[in-house]
Amino acid sequence: MTNNDFNPQNLKRIRRSKSNRMIAGVCGGIADYFGIEAIIVRIVLVATALIALGAPLVLYAIGWLLIPEEETI
Repeated sequence: MTNNDFNPQNLKRIRRSKSNRMIAGVCGGIADYFGIEAIIVRIVLVATALIALGAPLVLYAIGWLLIPEEETI
């Protein structure tokens, strides 16, 4: 790949999901970005929140604020 082949329009970007959401779509957006099921991301979030005394919930809230929502066509 040469520098002439770089096209920023083709970059994969993380977006909060509108269709695969339970609260804000952060887990659904992360799942879409990595190509996995959203339930796996949700289970990992809950498990780590229990182990880390809620710290991942703060990261979820930050994601809710910073990750833009996907656009519908």
